[in-house]
Amino acid sequence: MTDSVIPEPRRADAPVTAAVRADFDAFYASDVRSVIGLAYVLSGSRSGAEDLAQEAFLAAYRHWSRVGVYDNPGAWVRRVVANNAVSTARRRVSEAKSLVRLRHERVVVPELAEDNEALWAAVRRLPRRQAQVVALCYWDRLNGREIAEILGLSEPTVKSHLQRARQSLADSYRRE
Repeated sequence: MTDSVIPEPRRADAPVTAAVRADFDAFYASDVRSVIGLAYVLSGSRSGAEDLAQEAFLAAYRHWSRVGVYDNPGAWVRRVVANNAVSTARRRVSEAKSLVRLRHERVVVPELAEDNEALWAAVRRLPRRQAQVVALCYWDRLNGREIAEILGLSEPTVKSHLQRARQSLADSYRRE
């Protein structure tokens, strides 16, 4: 947090001042591409990534009087994306299982052609936190401290997740 005076929280019906809008717009412009990329590598869906990022930025905007004074509002947005990606994936799995039960047919996910799609698909198969740590480290190029802040973990835990994820990915490629 900065040493400046923390502004009063904005009421939902209060008008947005030009200064608040400009502050949020600058934040959005600097982080949107990276946040969409993070959402994509976690979700595997381009349109889903845009939705996840939009939801996270909308939540940040709604709470900008609080989020905007954080030392790193981008960490807050990335945590929202990471958490929502997990929720979305769980919801998709549940919906797919329901469709299979209802239709008695198997749901087939189409193969993606790009070379790096295989890697990110393997990352998405990792345990949830390992996948999030890998995505934040390699997609967003964040260090252990930043990842720990975003995910609410300690730095040693982040290092442990990253090490286990690397080992799992290496083992899976050796088996192929």
